[in-house]
Amino acid sequence: YRLSARLDGHSYAACAGHLQDMLCQECSPYAAHLYDAEDPSTPVRTIPGLCQDYCTQVWQNCRSIFRLLSADRELIALENNMAKLCRYLTLEDTDYCFPHLLANQNLNQNLGLVTADAEGCLQLCLVEVANRLRNPVAMVHANDGTHRFFIAEQVGLVWTYLPDGSRLEKPFLNISEAVLTSPWEGDERGFLGIVFHPKFKFNGKVYVYYSVEVGYEERIRISEFRISPTDMNALDHGSERIILEIEEPASNHNGGELLFGDDEYLYIFTGDGGMAGDPFGTFGNAQNKSALLGKVLRIDVNNNDRGPLYRIPPDNPFVNDPMARPEVYAYGVRNMWRCSFDRGDPHTKEGKGRLFCGDVGQNKYEEIDIVEKGRNYGWRAREGFSCYDKKLCANSSMDDVLPIYAYPHKMGKSVTGGYVYRGCESPNLNGLYIFGDFMSGRLMSLKEDHATGEWQYSEICMGTGQTCMFPGLINNYYQYIISFAEDEAGELYFMSTGVPSATAPNGVVYKVVDTSRRAPPGKCQVEPSPVKVKSKRIPFVPKEKFIMQTPPPQPRLKTTTEAPRGGGPDPKNPTTAAPSGRTAKPGEGAERRGQRKKKKKKPRNGAVRLMERGRRGRGQGRVEVYIDGEWGTVCDDGWSWPAAAVVCRQLGFPYVVRATKKAEFGEGTSLRILLDDVQCSGQERTLLECSHADVGMHNCSHEEDAGVVCSREEVAD
Repeated sequence: YRLSARLDGHSYAACAGHLQDMLCQECSPYAAHLYDAEDPSTPVRTIPGLCQDYCTQVWQNCRSIFRLLSADRELIALENNMAKLCRYLTLEDTDYCFPHLLANQNLNQNLGLVTADAEGCLQLCLVEVANRLRNPVAMVHANDGTHRFFIAEQVGLVWTYLPDGSRLEKPFLNISEAVLTSPWEGDERGFLGIVFHPKFKFNGKVYVYYSVEVGYEERIRISEFRISPTDMNALDHGSERIILEIEEPASNHNGGELLFGDDEYLYIFTGDGGMAGDPFGTFGNAQNKSALLGKVLRIDVNNNDRGPLYRIPPDNPFVNDPMARPEVYAYGVRNMWRCSFDRGDPHTKEGKGRLFCGDVGQNKYEEIDIVEKGRNYGWRAREGFSCYDKKLCANSSMDDVLPIYAYPHKMGKSVTGGYVYRGCESPNLNGLYIFGDFMSGRLMSLKEDHATGEWQYSEICMGTGQTCMFPGLINNYYQYIISFAEDEAGELYFMSTGVPSATAPNGVVYKVVDTSRRAPPGKCQVEPSPVKVKSKRIPFVPKEKFIMQTPPPQPRLKTTTEAPRGGGPDPKNPTTAAPSGRTAKPGEGAERRGQRKKKKKKPRNGAVRLMERGRRGRGQGRVEVYIDGEWGTVCDDGWSWPAAAVVCRQLGFPYVVRATKKAEFGEGTSLRILLDDVQCSGQERTLLECSHADVGMHNCSHEEDAGVVCSREEVAD
């Protein structure tokens, strides 16, 4: 109205509609494209990219409105030259220029909605922001205006990433020599959590949670560090003060989350001590309020430079209970892995301060809880909504809190708690609690029904078709979802890996993007405070690719992870748009079969074949690989499901049933052993692209020849 008031009567009738149409494109789901906001190397347009014919029409009748819409001097100088002005304003991509994109049915179907596929999966996209990390367990920010983020690896290193995506060569923290962990896949010990003090900008304090070995005793340790006085991107390693240590009776269920609440108290999330069924004491650690394991603890670490390292908040629920530790805030938890405070609705602040946690289950169920002061979350009496210890479960005095959501192990076996989205860039996701499962690789969401107070479940898939066909977006990720994170602006990320070992550099950090509705260009821009950098910057180079051809949703295979029906990622393969994993490219299997018929043509380096009882195997057999002119066998050291997936995909089989060992399909004694110690992520094109010992070098015999069982059809659960 303000701009149209500057038009006279004739111009208003002819041009007000054009004026309004162009202004409204700032709120288009395709605004980032129309305004060139996706490419950081180009300036953001002040007027949306127009189609040539539309620009000509507007210039002929309403050329004066361009100066109302933009203060761009170069544009204004071209106002009287139609050819140059329209060349300046038009987009060459006729599918996306305005107003042609409004008539494109492929682009406008379900416009403005978080698109769900035929099975009800919400389709989202990803941006790769960091890679080659060793089990990235946490990503945090300093809340100091710099918009840096800090990624912790399980081995005990924390790296600084700058707002431009580059990483600093010098670690922010390196306590890898003190951290207790191992290369074993699934080892739960290690560097597990990190959090910045809410007043870090003024006191420079950071808190970490990690596993240590003291004598013959395994412990979890919560320590305080201070920022280096000479480098704002490094902690002073000599400043460590041990705030709290707790003995761990077993190597699993170590907890690991650290958070500060709005009350500025430190929240510590411990596991129940490990083993199975919380066997410690009469009722287990989790129900024993005099034990610190299986709890949510809350302590006050403010103003601790003199006196005790921490104090007890006066309103902690059990401060007056002589049978309880005063640090206990909530109890009855098994192994809460990843918790978060809700920032609240950006406008109303509804939901602010709610504490969400994913609590890993025992045999049947995974659960999401909202943690409140003094409450009992049921373990070991309950697992999810069901009774685990029936005697305890029948005790009416427990007064335990049920989860807001629980899911069975056919959907996943190890929940990874997430965040309620409160960012700016994807408005449709506001209020959606997004979380995942470490084992099955499912991304999931919960939305609160304010009328009933119940939480509605929706699965999250990677976008199909054109949903993610924007510069910089991808539609696949690695299976093992380790953790979730928020940046300083509230945007959502998650970390996953293809090989869940603390020493395998296969971890990737992804940013979650909803392309169905993007915020207007400029609305979410931040101005980071300057960062003084003393270390070398390492530019970020993305490795992951958009997958153009995506397979249809298919039932999961029967594997050790008991993947859920109708969706979820292919174990250790990047999870693609439909919830099934990456398969052979269309025609790839047929092409390779055709090549084998041409007997005169030599196999390509890295080609594979299956042999069973001296004959070519049909979908199963001993793996033989062709390298530098000869066929040879593969040792089963390190042989696993992802390696089998590479072989099956090469041969045109979309499914893996088993990765076999110990020469199950016979010994290839007539051949040399060519590959040993093969370790794959699952996305490689051939075994030669996997990590392996030098060709022909091995420390095994043919008794350890590896094999596979592949399938062209889904294998029922």
